[in-house]
Amino acid sequence: MASKTPVSTQPASFEDAMTELEQLVERMEAGELPLEASVAAYKRGAELVKFCAGQLDRVDAQVKVLEGDMLKPFATDDATLEADE
Repeated sequence: MASKTPVSTQPASFEDAMTELEQLVERMEAGELPLEASVAAYKRGAELVKFCAGQLDRVDAQVKVLEGDMLKPFATDDATLEADE
């Protein structure tokens, strides 16, 4: 008997992960999935979110390296107003 649980695979890219995640959310919100499939979809969604967060962290680290000392905190609206006066 074949297993009904799909094998989790690593997405090829951030965009692929986001597309799959959006499809999972749509199916879950539409109520198309039985309980067991909903739990599996939730688990897969959590894996995809973790993958996407890791990708974003990796890119953020790359940007920080590329920008070096050029990174400065954004000024708040109050600080901008005070500078204009």
